[in-house]
Amino acid sequence: MQGGLGYPTPDPSAYLYPVNATHAAPGSQASLREANRLRVLEALREQGAMTQVEIAGSTGLSPATVSNVVRDLDSAGAVELAPSIRNGRRAVLVSLATGNTLLAGIAFGDRDVRVAIATGPRDIVGRQRMPLPANHNADEGIERATRLVYDLVEKSGKTMPDVKAVGVGVPAPVDSVTGQVGSESILPGWRGVDVAQEIRGHLGAPVSVDNTANLGALGELRCGALQGVQDGAYIKLSYGVGAGLVLGGEVFRGSAGTAGEIGHLTIDEHGPVCRCGNRGCLETFIGAHALSEALAGSHGRLTLRDIIGKAIEGDPGCRRVLHDAGRHLGVALAGLVNLLNPEVVVLGGQLSLVGDVITVPMRHALERSAIPSATASLVVRASELHTDADVVGAIVAAEAVHAAAEGLLVTVSSTS
Repeated sequence: MQGGLGYPTPDPSAYLYPVNATHAAPGSQASLREANRLRVLEALREQGAMTQVEIAGSTGLSPATVSNVVRDLDSAGAVELAPSIRNGRRAVLVSLATGNTLLAGIAFGDRDVRVAIATGPRDIVGRQRMPLPANHNADEGIERATRLVYDLVEKSGKTMPDVKAVGVGVPAPVDSVTGQVGSESILPGWRGVDVAQEIRGHLGAPVSVDNTANLGALGELRCGALQGVQDGAYIKLSYGVGAGLVLGGEVFRGSAGTAGEIGHLTIDEHGPVCRCGNRGCLETFIGAHALSEALAGSHGRLTLRDIIGKAIEGDPGCRRVLHDAGRHLGVALAGLVNLLNPEVVVLGGQLSLVGDVITVPMRHALERSAIPSATASLVVRASELHTDADVVGAIVAAEAVHAAAEGLLVTVSSTS
């Protein structure tokens, strides 16, 4: 099994409580039909509308099998069929059924942007990722993101008026009053930009903007590992570190929208200077720059993706720096656990893909530093949405914006 970046998803047994599931017996006709159905649906999500011949070529299924699957999906209302012309011949174009309502989710990272369109948080029609240069400015990021949205909408066989709302995440605190990035030192190229207004101008739909860690928590709350949880936290481990806090079954953003900045919690007042201007922040020990610097002498300059891949392959140096990162993370989590006493902490983002390389030392440090009664009732889980939690959360936010515009009631909470 692979995670959202193409890395193998690690065995989460050291820190994930298994959930029972019922499936068709392996090798049965029912399980084979379901596997073929999922293969066709995934091809349509990834590549957009296709003819049955193109679906057969993409999936490796026989034309007869594709014909049967498409007929079943059409009967179930899962796909839409439309006449088309391919190579001068009449053909039938197959696309995922979307009705007339699409939602868009955009999640900006330090080095990339990921976009999805969907009919709902559990029904993603298509998704794409595009790299971004380090220290990119807002104009560049927004232009690339909106271009991806247009491309996905076109592939789905729809038009931009079908996109009713957009949820957007940025890897920085977002001031709930101004809608702007709430820190001059984090994402400096986005300073002073009204992100919602700029994207609304490009896409012509209402826009909601939030921190990506908050959206990760929202995604897990609605569709993942925080479902049913009243008090919890989602920790996003990527180029930086952020936390989305869940209190009373809802995402808690604080008085100005900047709660959850665990990456800028001081764990060593004499430590390195952080980009936020303080010393010894958690991010200076476990952020991508810190990990790369720790390995520069022995491995040369590695990207975060390189470090993760090498650690999964067993490289001792990469595993060592990630072990140390887990220990620092455990110290910071102990403070959060002592303060909020959450039921569940969910680990997500790229670094979570290395599994027990980080989680074992994290647990040891957490149990050593936190109040025993707080850790006794704590469950630490792997993200069920892997690296897509923030994108799913962005779609949840878009759904709420659309519902508000239509005068509908949508509750975004752990019991949704």
